Parts: sequence; C-alpha cells; structure tokens
Amino acid sequence: MGTRLKVLSTFKALHRTRMAVFKDDDRALTAARLKINEEFRKNKNETSEENINKMIKMGSDVEIVLRESVLQMEHVGDKKLLLRPRESHMLENVPYCDQPRKKS
Repeated sequence: MGTRLKVLSTFKALHRTRMAVFKDDDRALTAARLKINEEFRKNKNETSEENINKMIKMGSDVEIVLRESVLQMEHVGDKKLLLRPRESHMLENVPYCDQPRKKS
C-alpha cells in the first residue's frame, strides 16, 4: 500500500475510533476532531519517508490506546460518576482462585 493511502487510512481510523470512544460527548468529540485534524495539517508537507512512517506508527499506536484504554464517565450527582464501558471492555467474569488446580 502506498504511503499516501497509509496516511489516509490512519486518519480515518483515528476518526472512527474517536466517534466510538467519545460517543454522546460533544465536547470531547469536537476536541478530538480538532486535535487529529491539527496534527495531520501540521505535518501535511512532510516529505521524508522515514518520518512519515514514524508518524503513521504513532497514529496507529494512539488509535489503539484510545480504543483499548479510554473509558467514558459521566457526572450523575455530587461525588458520583456513572461509568459507561464499551462492549470491547467487557470481559467474561471468571472468579479468582487462590488454590492451584490439582493435576489428575
């Protein structure tokens, strides 16, 4: 895939992730959109293949961090927050066991 297509796919992936991560939070959606667009515009005239590949890698890493690490919380009163995890954060609930399993 050409460098231009890699840059465009990273740009689109960041925006798709932004829409999923900050769903229903207009302020965060706007701030993330502005920051993504600003960073891509700032480096628009970069010609060094090595630097472009580093920036693509950084953009992909940021997208992964956003997708896997960011949780939404909402204030629902004094000293109370409502956690709104996405489906990808929900794991199977497996009880913890102190005792090692006995080999049969």
